[in-house]
Amino acid sequence: MTEPLIYELSSPGRKGVVMPEPDVPLAELPSDLLRADLPLPEVSEIDVVRHFVRLSQLNHAVDVGMYPLGSCTMKYNPKVNEVAVRLPGFAWTHPLQEPETVQGNLALLYELQEMLAEASGFAAVSLQPAAGAHGELTGVLIMRNYLYDRGQRQRTKILVPDSAHGTNPASTTMSGLTVVEVPSDARGNVDLAALKAALDETVVGLMLTNPNTLGLFDENVLDVTRLVHEAGGLVYGDGANFNAIVGICKPAELGFDVMHFNLHKTFSTPHGGGGPGAGPVGVTQELAAYLPGPIVALSETEEGSLCLPQMPSRSIGRIKSFWGNFGVLVRAYTYIRMHGAEGLRRNSEYAVLNANYLQARLKGTYPVPHGDRTCMHEFVAQGRIEGAEGIRTMDVAKRLIDFRFHPPTVYFPLIVPEALMIEPTETESKETLDAFVAALLKIAEEARTDPDLLHTAPHTAPVSRLDEVKAARELKLCAPCY
Repeated sequence: MTEPLIYELSSPGRKGVVMPEPDVPLAELPSDLLRADLPLPEVSEIDVVRHFVRLSQLNHAVDVGMYPLGSCTMKYNPKVNEVAVRLPGFAWTHPLQEPETVQGNLALLYELQEMLAEASGFAAVSLQPAAGAHGELTGVLIMRNYLYDRGQRQRTKILVPDSAHGTNPASTTMSGLTVVEVPSDARGNVDLAALKAALDETVVGLMLTNPNTLGLFDENVLDVTRLVHEAGGLVYGDGANFNAIVGICKPAELGFDVMHFNLHKTFSTPHGGGGPGAGPVGVTQELAAYLPGPIVALSETEEGSLCLPQMPSRSIGRIKSFWGNFGVLVRAYTYIRMHGAEGLRRNSEYAVLNANYLQARLKGTYPVPHGDRTCMHEFVAQGRIEGAEGIRTMDVAKRLIDFRFHPPTVYFPLIVPEALMIEPTETESKETLDAFVAALLKIAEEARTDPDLLHTAPHTAPVSRLDEVKAARELKLCAPCY
């Protein structure tokens, strides 16, 4: 059913609110800024409320059902996070206040820096970056500036495995460096022979996603980091998949020099629709002076110990206004304090358990290229079904919508044809996982007996199959809402 636009609900003379008579002297408005023909909708309050509530009910969300987006980690956001971030001392303060007046806020940021450093093994953390890709750019700039300060300006390349997170090449290019792709071996690890061949005096470093986008922990990670260091380069860790290893291993102890944290993935902030996010960056002691600032430091003053802003001595500069996405930082702090070290480790263990349970249940029906290995928090299957040669990943994904599941990430990573990248997270129950498996097995059966059912799916969504290429090329930004 087509949902009418709010303008179409308009009726002349109808009002949703009546403004009081002004209690201040009236002033003439600039005539060149006035428009007599502005067609604002005339609607009642109840019509407005119902309109937007109906629209909201057309959306899928993690609060509605399972959202197994591989690589994106759409896990449940505890509602205590929302209570915390709306406390007046957090919600109503301003970032330009004097530090002495917002000590609680700065103390939270200081403690969050320390918590992230402890969880990762790094010496120092900056909370400024506003997203994962923003953290990537920050990390690459830190690596580049560190080496350039040492006279190594011939280093202009970043090595990026083909199993890396998708934004790594873009972040490298934005930093003014050149991307060199490194292939994976048959087991889904970085190909060591190819890595050795690519390493020379022109390499700034390697960007490694570990666990990688195949959902696999690189079996040779210690060899990878050692080889890069022996060539004079640095190793950047893409922390997008940190949710699989928190409390189990520390990236700094594996040889990583820099890593960003996706707080909105690992530490629960909702981030559907492109935001919000936060991508703090952790570094070793050698790189701490290059972090973007200000960071929060504990300082001794005449008034006692205070948390005060501090700019690192060789900082790459400010990369975000004020303190980054403060609301996301408060949510992450709340999540960490609520779970504690033991709880965070348990979350990682359950995320890995849930993913392996799904992989074991599905790999007999949907091919899993590395199904002989234990996966981490996610795994990559293929939307290829024996006996249904005309079915593709997109057909499976669209049909899942009819079973009230959000589809997994599709066609990524690119190194797996017809990829279905599935990440259940630790927050889904066995009953939900079993229902998800039942839906995918039913879809496989339908693919063999009634393929048109998949080709024309979804059937129960507000809109059916869209021409996504046409939609991207011919934007209609004022089209009716459905």
